[in-house]
This record gives sequence, structure tokens and C-alpha cells, in this order.
Amino acid sequence: MSLNKVTVLGTGVLGSQIAMQAAYHGKTVVAYDVAEELLEKLPDRWEWMRGYYKRDLPDYNEENFNAAIARIQTTTDLKEAVSEADIVIEAIVEDVDIKKKVWAQVGEAAPAHTIFATNTSSLLPSSFGPASGRTDKFLALHFANMVWKSNTGEVMRTTETSDESFEATLKFAEEIGLVAIPIYKEIPGYVLNGLLIPWLEAGSNLFVDGIAQPADIDRVWKVGTGSPHGPFEVYDVVGFGVASHVAKNNPDPRSQEFATKLEESLARGETGLGSGKGFYIYDEQGEIVKPNPAWEL
Repeated sequence: MSLNKVTVLGTGVLGSQIAMQAAYHGKTVVAYDVAEELLEKLPDRWEWMRGYYKRDLPDYNEENFNAAIARIQTTTDLKEAVSEADIVIEAIVEDVDIKKKVWAQVGEAAPAHTIFATNTSSLLPSSFGPASGRTDKFLALHFANMVWKSNTGEVMRTTETSDESFEATLKFAEEIGLVAIPIYKEIPGYVLNGLLIPWLEAGSNLFVDGIAQPADIDRVWKVGTGSPHGPFEVYDVVGFGVASHVAKNNPDPRSQEFATKLEESLARGETGLGSGKGFYIYDEQGEIVKPNPAWEL
């Protein structure tokens, strides 16, 4: 099964990266979002990514990047977006009811052969996949943020995913430059987030409890372990939109308080690395200038 026509649902931080990752590796891509003003942000996203592709990829090719942009079409019409798709990759908000509604529409409109993949970070595919009406073709394909560099592709099947769909998606992940990781059983957060989210929550709990400043929590982790990044630097890369939804799903009062603070930051237009302001303030090259005073204890 050849998966050459890709539709990406959602053009936010990860959705736009997924679209570019697929297009840069030769796939034809349709990027869908609910409003034209969201799609109008994509040219700026491409230029933002271009700088990182140049910096991070030893074999970066300028002509290939320009050709990738040309291979990405945009639309606000969901039926049109999926009408010729070999694979649909969903990267919308982490809300089960919204995902069910979207996948029900996709299931009615997509060709019979289309594989359905969700990029959900924290939900089980089986909690909303049945809405598509095609559980044998439904699974998860999880991308890490900064896809071009952190290029894992976790392919997680459900109990109803067919072997053909599973194997085809693993092959597709490799074709678009990912390190394909097969996951044979559903688990919230896959392997990556199963490790990452508890670590991030430990950092946010230390901050919410008033133990130390975000920058100092990062510093002690980096100095003590030799790791290149601390939890709050990673929060900035992940983006506050995703982080707030993950925090909301944790009933711990500290997580709820942290989610509220993240939403207040989002309301100020501070979303993390993508906006140049998160727990840190960044320069145009995405390098840290200083801690953001808005997050000081």
C-alpha cells in the first residue's frame, strides 16, 4: 500500500510541522484547518521552519524546501481535504468529543482505502477512533515536536487495527524521515510521553509548590544529569496549548493550577518557543535570551 497523498487536519505547532515533514520527503500534502485566518499563518510558519531545517539538517536542500512548500495545498473544506487522501493525520485539540465529531465526518468523506492516524499526545485512539466507522484502519502516528530533528514516529495500534494498516503506517513513517517505533498495545502517551509527561509534571509541581524558579529547576537538572534541556525549556518547545490540555487532564490540584497559569499566558499571546515567549524569552534564532519575568515566583 503506497501512502503518497497526505492530509493533515490542524495546522498549529505540530500540524504545520507534520505537513512540512511529509512534503519535504516528497509527499503531496493537503493542510486543513477550520478558518482561513489560521491557514494564512502558514507562510510565516514555513519561514520559521526553514531556519531550523538549515541549522539542524546536515543535508538540507533549499530547492527541496521550496518544492515542499509548493506541494502543500490548503483548504477549510474538510470533505475536499480528505477526498483523495491515502492517509489522514489528525493533529487537532486534545478533546475527545471534538475528535469524535471530526473523525465521523472524515469517515463519511474519505476513500475506502484511506488510513486514519491520530497524533493525539495523551488520549487513547480507541476512545474516539470508532467514530470514524473504520476501526481496522485507525491507529496513532505520534510525532515529537521539532519533527525534522526529534524525528521519532511512534505507530501505535489498537486491538482492531489491521496488520496491513499497521505495517503500511510504519513504512510511511520511514518514508517521511522518521525513526519508526512500533507500539503493539495502547498506552496513554506512548513510549515518549509515557516517560516525558511525568518528568514535566515533576518540574511543574516544584514550581507550583513554590520550591524554585523555572530557570533554576532547569539549571539543576542540566548540571546534575548532563541533559541539554530542563523541563521548562521542553515546555516551551512543546507549546503551552498542548501543555495546558495535558495538565487539565490530570486531576491533581497542582496540575489544575498549572493549567490555569498556562492559559493566562496563552491569553497574553505567550505560547512558548513558537511565539518567542514562554518560560523564557527567545531571540529570532530561537535562542534563550533570559527567563520570562512573568513566571517568576
